[in-house]
Amino acid sequence: MAAAALTREGGEDAFRRLFRFYRQRDASDLRGVVDFSVPGGQVFRSQLSISSVSDQDAYRAGLQPVSQWKAYGLTGYPGFIFIPNPFLPGCQRHWVKQCLKLYPQKPNVCNLDLHMAPEKTVDLWGQSKEQLRRKGSSKWEPRSLLEKLRWVTLGYHYNWDTKKYSANHHTPFPSDLAFLSEQVAAACGFRGFQAQAGILNYYHFDSSLGIHADESELDHSRPLLSFSFGQSSIFLLGGLKREEAPTAMFMHSGDIMVMSGFSRLLYHAVPRVLPNPEGTALPSCLDQALSSDLPVGAVIEHSSDEDWQVCAKYLQSSRINMTIRQVLADGQKFPEESGTNGKGQAPSEDNHHQENSRAKRHKPNTD
Repeated sequence: MAAAALTREGGEDAFRRLFRFYRQRDASDLRGVVDFSVPGGQVFRSQLSISSVSDQDAYRAGLQPVSQWKAYGLTGYPGFIFIPNPFLPGCQRHWVKQCLKLYPQKPNVCNLDLHMAPEKTVDLWGQSKEQLRRKGSSKWEPRSLLEKLRWVTLGYHYNWDTKKYSANHHTPFPSDLAFLSEQVAAACGFRGFQAQAGILNYYHFDSSLGIHADESELDHSRPLLSFSFGQSSIFLLGGLKREEAPTAMFMHSGDIMVMSGFSRLLYHAVPRVLPNPEGTALPSCLDQALSSDLPVGAVIEHSSDEDWQVCAKYLQSSRINMTIRQVLADGQKFPEESGTNGKGQAPSEDNHHQENSRAKRHKPNTD
């Protein structure tokens, strides 16, 4: 297999070579991509801390009881945990709606703030919903503002220029997303996790996420949590150096990844977004509406049929990923800053993570 041959080559920038291979639109050889729905080979079952999350708290977050989750690890990647869709039926819809309707609102920050007046980005949902609902299949139709959304930052806002977080650029972290993150972290053995920063990435079929490692958080002892919704993707997980060839794996709607311990600082990337493997416009896990019987204290809310029609139309060609981080250890403070207001942003609207300052490309990070 071509991908396997590239992996064996090793040497300088082995990660880059495999990224380019999977980035190709005609790369049909996906046999080397790990599929956690059919575990085997380097995939093994991973233990969860079932007693750390009550069934009631799991339900409140829209999750199945932890005892019903399946969790997997990868040989050679200690601290990496993959949890195939543990969400209750209909509950993914809540997070999709939040990512499109609520989280892009002010005071949160998005890529469109770089080149649009503040009053133009106040209500992306309101300005886009009718256009999205009417949208046909032609790629020549003008894109709505929601379709131009590439990233949103929450809590401590990531500074794309300095690659740092700042005490003076912080807004309240969404309470529902914090609760979800806390339950997932506790189930993976990280009780007391604090959701302090979030980066939401919005992908389309021509999107990618460049090779990078998440090192900006001051506390690396806490995990990085990743939630995916909508279309599928290929995720590459490498080593501590880019010279180490990565392992490719599929991520589908509802899947959760946890990077902790040794795996917390590994290089990773998303070279390609793929149509969901069922061959339907949307994955079947998004078909079912939320139950009318929600538990007391649930953070999940019902989505109106009208709102879900807009979300479903968006997801037919898109994928949303939420990565949640704890920035500071308990009692830790940011070092004194000088010469920055903490509000620098990504250099272009379509680059989720910029590896260098080479260009403002039309397509997100092709490398």
